[in-house]
Amino acid sequence: MEFTLPPDAPRFAARVAATPELQPSSARNRRIAHVDMDAFYASVELLRYPELRGLPVVIGGGRDAAPTQLDDGTRVFSRLQGYIGRGVVTTSTYEARAFGVFSAMGMMKAAALAPQAILLPVDFAAYRECSQRFKAAVASVTPSIEDRGIDEIYVDLTDLPDDSLVLASRIKQAVLDATGLTCSVGISPNKLLSKIASELDKPDGITLLQPGDLEKRIWPLPVAKVNGIGPKANAKLLGLGITTIAQLAQAAPDVLQQAFGLSYAQWLLQVAHGQDDRPVVTYSEPRSISRETTFERDLDVKRDRAELSRIFLQLCERLAGDLRRKGYAGRTVGIKLRFDDFRTVTRDLSLDTYVDGVTAIHSAAGQCLKRIPLDRRIRLLGVRVSSLKKTVEINVNALEDVGVQLRLC
Repeated sequence: MEFTLPPDAPRFAARVAATPELQPSSARNRRIAHVDMDAFYASVELLRYPELRGLPVVIGGGRDAAPTQLDDGTRVFSRLQGYIGRGVVTTSTYEARAFGVFSAMGMMKAAALAPQAILLPVDFAAYRECSQRFKAAVASVTPSIEDRGIDEIYVDLTDLPDDSLVLASRIKQAVLDATGLTCSVGISPNKLLSKIASELDKPDGITLLQPGDLEKRIWPLPVAKVNGIGPKANAKLLGLGITTIAQLAQAAPDVLQQAFGLSYAQWLLQVAHGQDDRPVVTYSEPRSISRETTFERDLDVKRDRAELSRIFLQLCERLAGDLRRKGYAGRTVGIKLRFDDFRTVTRDLSLDTYVDGVTAIHSAAGQCLKRIPLDRRIRLLGVRVSSLKKTVEINVNALEDVGVQLRLC
C-alpha cells in the first residue's frame, strides 16, 4: 500500500531541524531542575541499618523479612538466597544493581542474580515521612515545585538570581541536612532534558546541560532514556534500526509517521531535538486516590475468605485515612481485581453524596464486588475513590444550603 504524507509533514520536518530558533527566548532562558533522590527507599533503610552500607540490599520483602536482633545487639538479616514467592523488587542499592537487580523485577529472578543480597521489608510510612522532609527542604530554596512522586520533583529556577550550580548545591545541601540522604540534580531549559540529566551523574550528582550538550551528552543515549518512550515504542524503534536519540533525531519524518502516526511521530522528533515547553505545574487536583495490594500467593474466594475480608477492610481503612489526611471526599467508589490468569476487572459505583469514611467506602466497594463473578483465584485487590472534591468546599456548600433553608423558613 502506498503511503502518502499529509500536507504539513515537510513543514514539520523543516521546523524540528531548527531547534534553537524554534524556541522563544523565554523558553530558551528557562532553568528547570529535576531533583531525584538516590535509591530512595534503600537509602532510607541504610539510615536505619548503617551496617549494610556498601552491601547489595533489596527492598521488597514482607514483614517476615525484618531483621532479628540478638541479645548482644547485633542484627541478623534475611538473604535473597532460596527466596520462593511472587514478590517484586521495590528498589535496590547501587551495589545490588551491579548484579542486574532493579525495581519491578521478580524477587525470584533477583535471588538468582544476587543470592547473597540482603532482603528488607517495605516501610512506606517511613518513606512518606522522609519524602515530606525532602520536599520541604527544597521548598526552602524555592517554592516553585512540581511534585512528581515520592522521590522526585521539578523545580523552576528561572527567576532566582543565583547561578545554576550554586542553586543545585544549595538544594542538595538542604536535602542532606533535612534527611541525611543524597539526591541528584539535573538542570536544563526544560523538564524533558532535566529528567534525563539527573540520571547522568548518579548518585549524588549535579548535571548542568549547556548549549551543545544535546549533541554531546543526550544524543548518544538509548532512546529508552526518554521519559514517554515505553517498551512497545522502544521495540518498534529498534525494528526501524533506531537505537539512540541521535538516530531518532535524524530519522525521516515519513518513516516515523508511518510507524507511529502523525501526532506521536511529531512528539518523537521534538523530544529527540530536546524540545519541551511544558511548564512546572505547582498545583494539581488528584483525579482519584486508591490503595491496592498484590498477594504473596493467589487467594481462593472460598478457602481464603477470612483473609480476603481482612485485607479488603484494611485497604478501605487506609484509603479513608489517605482521603482525610489530604482533605478530600469522593462520590465514586471503585474496586480493582486481578485474577490468577492476569485478567484485570474494575467496577465503579456513583453515590448521591461525597464520602471519606471507612464504613461508606467499604459498603460501596462491597457492592462493586458483588457485580464481578469471583470464579478464579485473586492475585491483586484494590479500592479507589474518584470524583473528588475538597472536604472544606463540601462543608461550605452544606452550610450555605442550611442558610438558604433557614431564610426560606
